[in-house]
Amino acid sequence: MFDPRPAEDTPSEPCADGAERRAAQARREFNKLQKRLRRQVGNAIIDYDMIREGDKVMVCLSGGKDSYTMLEILRSLQRNAPVDFSLVAVNLDQKQPGFPEHVLPAYLDGIGVDYHILERDTYSVVKEKTPEGKTTCALCSRLRRGSLYGYAEEIGATKIALGHHREDILETLFLNLFFGGSLKSMPPKLLSDDGRNIVIRPLAYCREADIAEFSRRMDFPIIPCNLCGSQPNLQRQVVKEMLAEWEARHPGRLESMFKAVTNVAPSQLADRELFDFAGLEDRQAKMLADRIELHQQS
Repeated sequence: MFDPRPAEDTPSEPCADGAERRAAQARREFNKLQKRLRRQVGNAIIDYDMIREGDKVMVCLSGGKDSYTMLEILRSLQRNAPVDFSLVAVNLDQKQPGFPEHVLPAYLDGIGVDYHILERDTYSVVKEKTPEGKTTCALCSRLRRGSLYGYAEEIGATKIALGHHREDILETLFLNLFFGGSLKSMPPKLLSDDGRNIVIRPLAYCREADIAEFSRRMDFPIIPCNLCGSQPNLQRQVVKEMLAEWEARHPGRLESMFKAVTNVAPSQLADRELFDFAGLEDRQAKMLADRIELHQQS
């Protein structure tokens, strides 16, 4: 695992000066990266009131770079947080063939994190119910979410933390726009439909590239997803490539688009449930009456 601690001041051979300088530079860059992720996660937690005093946060750990990073940053923030909260890591073992069951327990035991391995054979269900040539994502996601939501209640978790980052949120926005006919995405904080669970996304402000680099430096034991990761022509992958191309051509575009997600003007859209278009005439009449009254008083 990458060691971010400063090197001890010990005599070195002259020929090692170049290597030492590079190592020192690498440590400085890692420290800046770690601080940036801590700051962004901390800001998201504050902005959306994600974690409160006494919360038990169930960190959903898939074995991918995002969830490992989320757990590590939350552990880091927990040590200096102004509120007391606990963390418990939960991995859903979906019984995929060849899944390395030993990896996560060994890692979590090594860092001393409380954890549970939830075993549910959703893999067989997905394979049985999904027609040949169709993607498994929708059904897999529903089954996984249902299992995790129910388990959170069993262990008394007050919040469920998912590892979705900034690009995940933007990709979902465009997937819904292009293929779902709706203008919605993944909110940083969400109350489940049945009102039983609150879901938080502490990485909402974090760039995927930063998470990938942090994961590489930390040398997390990554577990690939054999169920959906190898599916060709996934629409999410197409949207991901589109966004990456936009960012390459116009640096800063993703930041601007994410800001738009947090800066919505309902009156400038067309959702009749979200904004009272039918009441505009009444509103206009009241504004004109108020203006006349003000003029008469003056």
